[in-house]
Amino acid sequence: MQRISLGTLEVSCIGLGAMSMSDYYTGAGSDDHESVRAIRCALDLGVNFLDTAEIYGPFTNEELVGRAIAGRRDEVVLATKFGLVAHGGAGPNTLDSSPANIRTAVEGSLKRLGTDRIDLYYQHRVDPGTPIEETVGTLAELVREGKVRHIGLSEAGPETIRRAHAVHPVTAVQTEYSLWTRDPEQALLPLLRELGIGLVAYSPLGRGFLTGSIRSTDQLDAGDFRLTTPRFAGANFGANLRIVEEVQQVAAEAGATAAQIALAWLLSRGTDIAPIPGTRRSTRVEENAAAASVALTPAQLARLDAIAPAVGARYAEQDLARTGL
Repeated sequence: MQRISLGTLEVSCIGLGAMSMSDYYTGAGSDDHESVRAIRCALDLGVNFLDTAEIYGPFTNEELVGRAIAGRRDEVVLATKFGLVAHGGAGPNTLDSSPANIRTAVEGSLKRLGTDRIDLYYQHRVDPGTPIEETVGTLAELVREGKVRHIGLSEAGPETIRRAHAVHPVTAVQTEYSLWTRDPEQALLPLLRELGIGLVAYSPLGRGFLTGSIRSTDQLDAGDFRLTTPRFAGANFGANLRIVEEVQQVAAEAGATAAQIALAWLLSRGTDIAPIPGTRRSTRVEENAAAASVALTPAQLARLDAIAPAVGARYAEQDLARTGL
């Protein structure tokens, strides 16, 4: 597996997002044995960049990842996130990036992951109640203490990123980026490249939509997070199938799967971008990893570039309000 650089951190060009193994999506938590097998399969293939967060579960996803990497810690570039669990009593889905909360969060993550250091520690969402300088100052202390190697931000806006980077180098910013979410190209990517910060692209397969395997919302359980998003709602879902059809046509021409084409397109956007497709199946890990070997022609790239944006916002209004973009 090829390596790329996120700032000064070297990672596999394709990573693995662990969220759906434990939370949010249909089937989450249904087969931890297969999820562990998927993580170990990724490591066997050279996919060393693993992404989790304390909010996933909450907590159970970090425990799962910890079990999967036991005995193989040195093969892993391990990323996790804090800031969506208030440990002082308010609990999950409460923004809190105060120094005290970060200190509690990192100790919990280290214990659940079974490690003495986190390679990339992200603020999951910007906390308007705590100045970003104060949050990053605490993260810088954790770096000096050896508990964290690199720091990152997730869904932060350009002004916040500049302010954070002025306090301590930010290694990576995580946001949604794919063939149906190209917003980062407008202001975020140019800023990251100016500052030498890498981009970690979550949901690079459009929350599974770009694989072509989801043809109806009837395939999703009632509690599936995707049903709360406008892109999966009503007429928007049907309208967005045209994107899948375009990707599938390119895939047929290239002798690849739709998922591989979507990932190969992202890899073509720069060597400072690492997609982290999520899955709990080892067969999907193998499929996604093989995307690193898919070579798209200029004509195929142009066809993919020309795909019109998805219909509908990527998050419901209340969730979109928590992003800085």
